[in-house]
Amino acid sequence: MFSFSVEGTVWCCVLMVIITVSFAGDIVHPDNIAPKRPGCDNNFVLVKVPTWINGVENCEYVGVGARFGPTLESKEKHATHTRVAIADPPDCCSKPKNKLIGEIILVHRGQCSFTTKANIAEEAGASAILIINNRTELFKMVCEENETDIDIGIPAVMLPQDAGENIKSHIQNKSIVSVQLYSPLRPLVDVAEVFLWLMAVGTILCASYWSAWTTREAAVEREKLLKDASDEYLNTENAGSTGYVEISTMAAISFVVIASCFLLMLYKLMASWFIEVLVVLFCIGGVEGLQTCLVALLSCFRWFQHAGQTFVKIPFFGAVSYLTLAMTPFCIVFAVLWGVFRHVSFAWIGQDILGIALIITVLQIVRIPNLKVGTVLLSCAFLYDIFWVFVSKWWFHESVMIVVARGDRSGEDGIPMLLKIPRLFDPWGGYSIIGFGDIILPGLLVAFSLRYDWLAKRNLRSGYFVWAMSAYGLGLLITYVALNLMDGHGQPALLYIVPFTLGTFLSLGKKRGELKLLWTRGEPEMPCPHNQESQ
Repeated sequence: MFSFSVEGTVWCCVLMVIITVSFAGDIVHPDNIAPKRPGCDNNFVLVKVPTWINGVENCEYVGVGARFGPTLESKEKHATHTRVAIADPPDCCSKPKNKLIGEIILVHRGQCSFTTKANIAEEAGASAILIINNRTELFKMVCEENETDIDIGIPAVMLPQDAGENIKSHIQNKSIVSVQLYSPLRPLVDVAEVFLWLMAVGTILCASYWSAWTTREAAVEREKLLKDASDEYLNTENAGSTGYVEISTMAAISFVVIASCFLLMLYKLMASWFIEVLVVLFCIGGVEGLQTCLVALLSCFRWFQHAGQTFVKIPFFGAVSYLTLAMTPFCIVFAVLWGVFRHVSFAWIGQDILGIALIITVLQIVRIPNLKVGTVLLSCAFLYDIFWVFVSKWWFHESVMIVVARGDRSGEDGIPMLLKIPRLFDPWGGYSIIGFGDIILPGLLVAFSLRYDWLAKRNLRSGYFVWAMSAYGLGLLITYVALNLMDGHGQPALLYIVPFTLGTFLSLGKKRGELKLLWTRGEPEMPCPHNQESQ
C-alpha cells in the first residue's frame, strides 16, 4: 500500500490504457446498414418526450425518430403540447375507431409495418404517432423493402416499453396526457470539453516536470558521488532498484497485445459484478497514486520535510516515512467514500482526482528509454485504437471500445478508468470523457522529451518538450473537433494524437540531425568513474 511494486505498476498500466477513446454520447445515429432510400433516409435521432398529466409536468422519456416522416423540431419552445390518444385497435393496423383531431396517437408495435401504422394514423387525423416497443430498449424504425407509400407527413417516434405503458396507464385512468416531441441539438462546443482538455494537458505537464526533476536530481547525486567517492558510486549503482520501470521494445509490443486481451475480456464479461471488481482495483491504484502525489507535494514544504525524511519500519512494508504513514489513512478514506457514493451527481470529481493522481504517478514510474521504444509503443497503440473503435464493428456488430467505456449491458455508468466532466450546457446532459490511455501513452513520450532536454541542458527553444507538448495539445484539440463534427460519436483519440505528437518529434529530430541519437541512446548518460579516471 505504501509504494508501487514493479509488477503492480505494469498491471496497473495495462488496466488503465485499455480505454483510449473520447466521446460525448450519441444523439444522431447514422446507420449504413439499415435500409435507406428517397423518402426514407432520415438519420435516427434521439427524441425528448416530456409529459404532462392533467396539466402538471410529469416524467420525461427518450425515444428515437424513424427513418421516414418529417424531421422533428429542435427547440423546446417551438414544440407544441399535444394531447395523446390510445389507438383502437391498439396496433393501428386498421382505421382507428376513435375520432382524432390533431392528437398524437399511441400504438403498439407489431401486426403490420411501421409505415403502414404511420399512414393509417395520418389518414385518421393524428399529428404524430408514438409506437410502443415490445422491449425496454429502443428500436430503429425503417421502411420495408417493397413498400411504396412512404410519403408520410407526420413524425413517428419509438418509445421503450416501460415509457409507453406508463403513458397508456395514465390515459386509461381517465387522465389527460399531453406531450412535446423535439430533438435538441448539442452545442457546438461544451465547456466540459475545454476543462477536459486542460485536465489532460495539465496532467501530462505536471507528470513530465516531476519525472524530469527526479531524473535531474538523481543525475546531480551521481555527479557528487563521482567526484567524492567512485567506489561508493559503483556500490550504489549496482544495488537495488532505480525506482522506475523502463519499457523495452518487446514490452511495448506485448503491452498492447495484453491490453487487447483485457479489453476483449471486459467486453465478454461486461456485467455489474465485473464493474465492481474494476472499481475495487481502481480504488487501490487511486490510493497508491494519491498517496504518492501528496507525499511528494508536501515534501516540498519545509514544515513536512522532517516527517518525509524520518522513517519507521512497518511489517511487510519495510521502512515507511512518517509523512506517508500520515497520508495513507486519508487516501484510503477518500477512495472508499468515492467507491461507495460513486453514483451521486458530483462523484466525477473524486474519480478525476484519483485518476489524475494515478496517471501522474504512473508517468513518474514508467519510462521509455529512447525514441525507438516510444515509436513502437505509440504505433502499436495507434493501430490498437483504430481496430477496437472502428474495425471491431465488422466482427462484433458494435464498437468494442465504446461499449466497454460506456459500460453497456452492465447496468453501470461505465468503467472507472476514465476522466470525465458533466456536459453542463448540453440539453441531453451526460459526460465528456477521455480514457487514461489517451493521456498515459503519449504522456510517456512527452515526459521523455523533457528529461532529454534537461539532461542535455537544452533551453525551451532548442529542446523538444515544448514541441511535443504543443503537438499533444493540438492533437487532442483536433479529437474534440472531430467529436463534435460526428455528433458525439466516440472517436479513437490516438488516431489524432499519435500523428501529431510522434510525427512532430520524429520530424524535428530529423531536421536537427539528432534522430539517430534519440532513436538509440535516448537520454544523455552520466560519465562512468572509469572514463573519468582514464582521462
